[in-house]
Order: sequence, then C-alpha cells, then structure tokens
Amino acid sequence: MSQHEARISWDLSGENFTKGRYSREHRWAFDGGATVLASSSPSVVKAPFSNAAGVDPEEAYVASIASCHMLTFLHLASKRGFTALRYEDRAVGTMTKNERGVPWVSSVVLEPRIEWQGTPPTAAVLAELHHDAHEGCFIACSVNTDISVKTGVEHASVAAAH
Repeated sequence: MSQHEARISWDLSGENFTKGRYSREHRWAFDGGATVLASSSPSVVKAPFSNAAGVDPEEAYVASIASCHMLTFLHLASKRGFTALRYEDRAVGTMTKNERGVPWVSSVVLEPRIEWQGTPPTAAVLAELHHDAHEGCFIACSVNTDISVKTGVEHASVAAAH
C-alpha cells in the first residue's frame, strides 16, 4: 500500500537532563513541507519544561482520528449525492488508566457539525454515513480507542454554484 513519514527533531535545552529538567519542545516535519511545534502536554510535564503552544501527542492523536473520520465521511456523503458546505468537529479524547495502570487515550468523542447545500441527509442516513465512515477510516481501524460520534445537523439553503 503506502507509507507515511514524519520527521521528529529535538535538541537539548534546559538545566539538567538527568534530573528531568529539560525542554520537551520539539518539531514535527512532514513530507509536504509543513513543520509543527510539538511538546509534551502541560498536564503531564509542567512549564517551563513543556510548551502549551505546541501540539502534544495526545492532541495529535485525537485530531488524527477526527480528521480521518471527516475525510472518509465527506467522501461517502459525496458518493451518496449530498453536498457538504462546512464540516467542523469538536473532538475530545479522554485518558484513563489501563489494566496495568498506564494512562492511555481510551475514548474519543467526535461532535461534528455539518452544513449542507440543498436537502440534508435524514437522521438515519446521517447515522449510516457516520457508521460507514468509522468502518472505513484507516486510523479508526488501526486503534483500540473507543470512538463515538455525537451528531448534529445544520442545513444551509445555498444556491448551487455553476
């Protein structure tokens, strides 16, 4: 199939590495040229050794699940003849401890809000689209995290562009 690469880079800065007093700030670089400031979560490693402006791995994980779901959903909706105008999601991941006492992202709740052109899908069709998007999402098929979707439907009466 395909491979996907990210380059992660970090350089030592801080007072004392062996005592844990060093910056967790680092960079993610992707093949298209995007570079993202990353860091540990401030809820795990307190400032000044984390940087809240950076994306932490847990946030990236939640965003990856939400993004994959959205892309799969939009593809399926287009194949069914629906035109989405806007898709916004508030994705929330919850960490709990597993059976070994290790924290993990045990659940992600997606709360997509979608604006449609013309007649929107019924609630039943919308549920079907989200179910099928979950089943077809590469990331959802790769993880053990419980992923659920809270749906809301908005309708926009916008004339089709010619």
